[in-house]
Amino acid sequence: MKTIEVAAAMIQSDDGQILATQRGYGELKDGWEFPGGKIEKGESPETAVVREILEELEVKIQPKKLIATVEYDYPNFHLTMHCFLSKIVSGEIVLNEHEDAKWLNKKELDSVNWLPADVRAVEKLKRTLRV
Repeated sequence: MKTIEVAAAMIQSDDGQILATQRGYGELKDGWEFPGGKIEKGESPETAVVREILEELEVKIQPKKLIATVEYDYPNFHLTMHCFLSKIVSGEIVLNEHEDAKWLNKKELDSVNWLPADVRAVEKLKRTLRV
């Protein structure tokens, strides 16, 4: 089975809300996820997440803390996803690859239909936010 390694951003606003984005393409279209993308050869997960978020959302982020590394088997590939709690340092969000985005407070994190790998990441995020 093919393995895909990605970096994802759990972008947190100044008031503590977390950004969820809805996929606008591919076999997982319409599912909710943390934005991010594939790690390129020779690239660190931190560098990849900054680059991917700039491409997808047109904002520069600062990864603050690795919250989770999720391993998940989708039907056609194995996913390794590194999830970083991050903050926006410049720019305004533009949805280049997503069809929707929502800011969710801690109690609203279960209000969207997360993709399966992201469900595991959300659980780890909720435990982190309780601390």
